[in-house]
Amino acid sequence: MTLNEKLKRELRGRGHALKPVVTIGNAGLNAAVMREIDLSLEHHELMKVKIASGDRAQRVATINTLCVTLGARLVQSIGHIALIYRAPKD
Repeated sequence: MTLNEKLKRELRGRGHALKPVVTIGNAGLNAAVMREIDLSLEHHELMKVKIASGDRAQRVATINTLCVTLGARLVQSIGHIALIYRAPKD
């Protein structure tokens, strides 16, 4: 599923007031963090993730790995915060 600009704009508006639910630290992505993000996406569909370690290239790689593994889409990434969305499984 691709996100068109209208949907991205709506999701950015909804995500503006959200606080990061999960913080990815120096340990990076591990099974426990992935499981927590997966559960949060299942309940909320839209969430912010804070990537507190690494340089910009490493953050981008972490976000890409996260999205591909969990079937989520990146809505927006600003600094250390990524807003991700996964459509509900009906």
